[in-house]
Amino acid sequence: MTPEATTVALELDCRGMACPRPVIELAKAIGGVPVGSLLAVLADDVAARTDIPAWCRMRGQEYAGEEAAADGTPRHLVRRLS
Repeated sequence: MTPEATTVALELDCRGMACPRPVIELAKAIGGVPVGSLLAVLADDVAARTDIPAWCRMRGQEYAGEEAAADGTPRHLVRRLS
């Protein structure tokens, strides 16, 4: 994978936000990144693990996976496709 493919254009810190706030913040921010770019959502709400991939499927965006932030918080990666 090229560095451009893994570089995050925008990171949203949604720690401490309960469902559905992380998805709402994602929906508001996705238009601010270029098509093809990654957006990361840091969310410690357990519902984000299912809500963010579901939102991606419903909105035609790519859920690029989950990794851990430096502090262990789940970091969900979303690629803007349109």
